[in-house]
Parts: sequence; structure tokens; C-alpha cells
Amino acid sequence: MTIERDTTRTLTVPPGARRTPRPRGRKPLISYGHWWWAMPAVLLVVAVHYVATLTGGFFAFTDWTGLGDWEFIGFDNFVRIFNDPLLLGAVWNTLFLAFGSVILTNVLGLGFALAINRTLKSRYILRTLLFMPVVLSPLAVAYVWKYIFQFNGPLNGLLDAIGLDSFQKVWLADPTWSIWAILLTVVWQQTGFVMVIYLAGLASVPVELEEAAALDGANLWQRFWHVVAPGIRPSIAIATTLGIIQGLRIFDQILALTGGGPAGATETLATQVYKQAFSLGQFGFGSALALVLTLIILVFAILQQHATRDRDAVGKA
Repeated sequence: MTIERDTTRTLTVPPGARRTPRPRGRKPLISYGHWWWAMPAVLLVVAVHYVATLTGGFFAFTDWTGLGDWEFIGFDNFVRIFNDPLLLGAVWNTLFLAFGSVILTNVLGLGFALAINRTLKSRYILRTLLFMPVVLSPLAVAYVWKYIFQFNGPLNGLLDAIGLDSFQKVWLADPTWSIWAILLTVVWQQTGFVMVIYLAGLASVPVELEEAAALDGANLWQRFWHVVAPGIRPSIAIATTLGIIQGLRIFDQILALTGGGPAGATETLATQVYKQAFSLGQFGFGSALALVLTLIILVFAILQQHATRDRDAVGKA
């Protein structure tokens, strides 16, 4: 088959490359999929997530111990939560770790992403090194940091070597500093994950826009605030949302580092759910704590999504 393009050139199309019409009556193979193929997976998700969650929510209004009979007691478990100073402290610690980790990981992650995005020749090695803690087990990371925070550990040894021995502490046994030690451990492990999210967002920002802003006289901060930040708004929303959810559920690091001590100084709602339900056998009360934690996560996730939404896209819609 030959197509005349002009008076001097022709374009020859091989017979095998010709587009042949699809015979009528035949459907593509993908059309033979049916909704019931997904039913086993759908039923499993419903049973494991939704039915189990609703069941736990129901037992939050009972005095069930996990075995035997139970009695419906209404909101007594929730009244007990908000009247117990230890549990109110657990709520405060939960919020402190959540927002502290979100702020620090986003600031550090964005800083690392901006630093190694385009300029450094060793950026690929640095990306690997900074992301490596993310793939490690939280318990393994916590035990490493537990050794660092010991009184005769590397941290106090470093302080002594540089002449700051007056700052040496038993970090994990100090009610004031133990919560900060947990926060440092979480931030160290999660910063690499946030960095990767921001690197993906920065890759979508055209270099030409930054160069044009620089030619117009914009300084580094102005280029970031007016060019880069609007371009990575979706990445900011994803990083902060995931950070809040993970921060409110911190459990492994606390269990390995302090176990909730000293004197309840590092207790959170997650650790209290575990202790009340599985250690003390108060399953109904533990379910109430879990329900409070779930509602807190839901509220802050919705508020965060509202705060970081793309207002321009909403206005156009």
C-alpha cells in the first residue's frame, strides 16, 4: 500500500502495519471480567476491617473483659477516660508526638529533598542513605537508639568528650526528656520517607519556571514560596496526612524504648489500648480508648486535607 505525500516522495506502509477493523460480535478479553471476581477480596476486606472495627466500637460501650458475659454500660468508659489524669496525659503525649513528628519530618524531609534534587553529583547515594532507615524494623531501630540513650552509651560519651558532661542524663528514665528521645527516634526513621515524597513533587516543577523567576530578580526564598511550594502542594498534603496518621499511632518505639514509663511520662493512647485490653483484660475499656484514638485520627486527617486542598482547583470546579 502506497500513500502519495507530494510529487517527489511516497510513504509505503507494510501490510502487517495496516489497521484492520475488529470483527463484529467479538469483545476484547478484558471485557469478560465480572464484578463477582472481586467478591472474595471485598468480603475479606469488609470482614477484617469494617466488621471488626464496628464490633470493637460496640464493645467500647460495654464492660467486657474479653471472656464471658458482658454488660452494656453506655458512656461510662469514656467518662473514665476523661476523668483519669494518666489517660489525659496519654492523649497529650499522643498529640505531641504526632504534631512534633509531622513538623520535624516535613521540615527536614523537604530540606533534604531541595538540597539533593538537582545540584549534588552524589545525590543518588545520599537518597539511598537517607531512605535506608525507613526500610528497617521500627523495633530494631528503637533498640539501637535505646543503646545510644543509655547512661554509658554513645550520646553521653560524646557529651563527655566535648566537655559537656554536665548535660549527661539517664535519657530514657527522665520524665522530661524521655518523650523527646522517642520523638528523635521516630523523626530519624521517618524523614527519609517524607524526603522521597517531596522529591517526587519537585520532579514535577519545571526548571524553566524557577529560572524565569530568577531572571526577574526573585531571591531564593521568593522562588521557593511562589514557584516551588505551589507546585508541590499535593506532596505536602500527602506527606502531612500520612505523617499525622502515623504519628498518632506510634507504638513500637515507645514499647521498646520506655514501655510507657517512667511513671507514665511516655504513655500514649496506642500503648494504653494495648495495656488495658491485653495486659489488664479490660477489653471494653481498651476498645473505648481505641475508638477515641480513631476519632482523633479521623478529625485531624479531615482538617489537614481541608487545610492543604488545592483551592484553585476547587474554585474552578
